[in-house]
Amino acid sequence: MNQSISWIDWAIIAAYCVGLLCMAYWLARRQESREDYYVAGRNVGAWPVGLSIMATQCSNNSILGAPAFVAFAAGGGLLWLQYELAVPLAMVVLILFAMPLFRHLQLVSVYAYLERRFDLTTRLTLSGLFLFVRAFATAVTVYSIALVIDLITGVGFAASVLLLGAFTVVYDVMGGIRGVIYSDVLQLLILAAMLVLVLFFLVDASGGFTQMWHSFDAGRKTTLDFSSHGFGDGQTFAFWPMLIGGLFLYVSYYGCDQSQVQRQLSTRDIDSTNNALLINGLLRFPLVLLYCLVGVGIAVYAARNPEFIAALPHSDSGPEYNLAVPLYMINALPVGLVGLSLVALFAAAMSSLDSVLNSLSATTMEDFVRRFHRGNWSAHKELIISRAITAIWGGITLIMAFYVGDIAPTVLEAINKIGSLANGPILAVFVLGFLTHRVNGPQVIAGLLVGMVANGTCWVFLPEISWLWWNVIGFAVAVMVALVGALLQAQPVKPLGGVAADSKTDVYESAIRDHLREEARYNWYRRSLLLVVWFASLTVFLACISDYLA
Repeated sequence: MNQSISWIDWAIIAAYCVGLLCMAYWLARRQESREDYYVAGRNVGAWPVGLSIMATQCSNNSILGAPAFVAFAAGGGLLWLQYELAVPLAMVVLILFAMPLFRHLQLVSVYAYLERRFDLTTRLTLSGLFLFVRAFATAVTVYSIALVIDLITGVGFAASVLLLGAFTVVYDVMGGIRGVIYSDVLQLLILAAMLVLVLFFLVDASGGFTQMWHSFDAGRKTTLDFSSHGFGDGQTFAFWPMLIGGLFLYVSYYGCDQSQVQRQLSTRDIDSTNNALLINGLLRFPLVLLYCLVGVGIAVYAARNPEFIAALPHSDSGPEYNLAVPLYMINALPVGLVGLSLVALFAAAMSSLDSVLNSLSATTMEDFVRRFHRGNWSAHKELIISRAITAIWGGITLIMAFYVGDIAPTVLEAINKIGSLANGPILAVFVLGFLTHRVNGPQVIAGLLVGMVANGTCWVFLPEISWLWWNVIGFAVAVMVALVGALLQAQPVKPLGGVAADSKTDVYESAIRDHLREEARYNWYRRSLLLVVWFASLTVFLACISDYLA
């Protein structure tokens, strides 16, 4: 697959990387404390945060994997679009019930809430779980995109890791979360522009969009599958598991994961936070539709050009379909645009890597270093330490990328499953904190562990159950175990929010009440209503495709 990359293409890549470093240096001049570094002084607008959240989701696993799923995967096709229906509903839940509390508490680490509500052990358990899972997943991301860069350019795996990782770590260390957010916006715009350009070339090669659509396999045009439930019938991507399981997954990811919540805490106020979630809820589907249409074009192009599939690298399991999009870019785009296409691939990887590194640093600093440090540091010293922790995590993940080769193919195929093992139980911990009085730390930790074990049992012994249901199963098991444990062990009532037992203040209820009062002038319900209407409109849109265009 190695193709000759012109000096013009390399110059474009170099200019992009240098530009990111310059932007990070410029933004670094505004940093004076760890809060500037981790939450941008809580002064970022809704649009940059909303677009940054979208950019992180558009990782290389999505940009490369989704078109391959649409074009080539057994049982695949446009069914993937069902997955996006849960996003607007998840944003409604976060707008109404989660973010008001986190903003009210002025958090930097979302896991700090768990110490207030439960105990220190709960905080450290969830924080440690985040550090382990995210560091490992980040190493796999670096490994996968480095393989793509090596296959395209032939510069070697080690050089590919450094090319991607070194620039990302350096601008992340300097720019902090503000650098992450604004670089994500730039990367998203580049990525979207290149996907539009690639789709244009694919449509032109097919003789027009209508011809491309009619040439696409009719069996892959189905966008809604109500005929299956995924609960033992072996149909992973049926409507109900993708909607309900996806809802639990997205609420957990956007509301309980430091890499996402941290950016939402960087906005000016709760109104900006909710507008950022609204932007993500409205614009994510069009972006996903774009790279799914690229998958349609790739499928038609491959059917008309059998040599295209033959040119893909092959493994024991067959062609590496995830490399179809970059292979098409290299072969079909002219000089200059090839460089931009590589920049787009870099952007997809960097937008995932930079935010995770900053959140790993924030969690380490807030939940471990500052939590156990005795004495006071100056704001400047805390800033220096925060940057050093980011650099350390960057080095760890880059080093780990060299050692995941033997297991990475399995992990790449199962990355969503691994996330779904923990998403539901983690969400259960936060929900129990919000909505119950009698459940304390030991009970929620027991629920977390049993919920993850239950999901692991489904993976090993009940493979016919869609892994999307694990998000619901793990949540239900964790809640049940924690509630039963609380009933069996008599304990004093602990007010919501974890405040002192003699206080009559309920932190969660107070936060929601203050939020509704503050948002009254903004007609807060309109956001939620708009998202619900958007969900209904998307469902009707997908139904029309299935019924009338297949």
